[in-house]
Amino acid sequence: MKNIFMGTPYFGKEILKKLHTDFSIHTVVCQPDKPVGRKKEIIYSEVKNYALEENLRILQPEKIKNNVSFLNELKAINPDFIFVAAYGKILTKDILNIPKFGCINVHSSLLPKYRGAAPINWALINGDKETGVTIMEMDEGMDTGNIILSKKISIEEGDNVLSLTEKLATIGCDAIGEFFKKFLETGCINSKPQDNSLASVAPKIDKEISKIDWNKNSFDILNLIRGSNPWPGATTTLFKSKVTIWEAQEAGPVLAKPGSIKKIDKKMFVSCKDKEIEIIKIQKSGKNTMDGKSFINGITVSEHALFN
Repeated sequence: MKNIFMGTPYFGKEILKKLHTDFSIHTVVCQPDKPVGRKKEIIYSEVKNYALEENLRILQPEKIKNNVSFLNELKAINPDFIFVAAYGKILTKDILNIPKFGCINVHSSLLPKYRGAAPINWALINGDKETGVTIMEMDEGMDTGNIILSKKISIEEGDNVLSLTEKLATIGCDAIGEFFKKFLETGCINSKPQDNSLASVAPKIDKEISKIDWNKNSFDILNLIRGSNPWPGATTTLFKSKVTIWEAQEAGPVLAKPGSIKKIDKKMFVSCKDKEIEIIKIQKSGKNTMDGKSFINGITVSEHALFN
């Protein structure tokens, strides 16, 4: 069989590795290389790095819509399947019609919940207790295709986007392996339509969404911190300077107005609407990340010290 894989970040790399190791992949499609950081260094995606290690053919189109040459390259392969995991673009009808048995997506949520670009972030931000992966047949919509199978996992209190992505990649590999093995045995794909009445959307996370509102409950603020780590980071301001909070934990009853900063036993605490939280990891703009103890011991805290 000839199979194409489309994906870009870590989650995609793990799915690609599973598929290529167990079933073989002919060609890999990933996003174009982009400059990263202040020095604008070109850093390859994890999918591209793996494809290079395995000497797989790599395609990196700038765009896929109305891209005739890219479309012809895919058609020339005459693939049986196109597998997709965190590619980052919606496939056009022309591409969806190319593979003999269709395009199969590994999506990191329990569809129809969290259709879209950032399901892992939103599961954490909303304080969900469980999430999972869905293997689905792709159509022209955004994660609206028929469901083949799903697998669930629990979300732990200490999870952030990185740790949850790793867990979902693991069960995603199990799920896609289960699907492909069954297909090779039966030659059939059994699927069912999604219940659109239960659908929700998970749009991209941006720096505006990740701003902390200290007038909210500690539950919401802690979940925003988890769901914004490692990017873009949950932000607030202190003395008119941006500060990013990377990790925090619930501490106790609230004793001051929201945003108030306290220093107790060299530890850093901030008041939310209902409770206080302890700051574990924090970062001043342009500086290295430090623990809350180091941060609080490096500033003067008065009764007027407030995050806002």
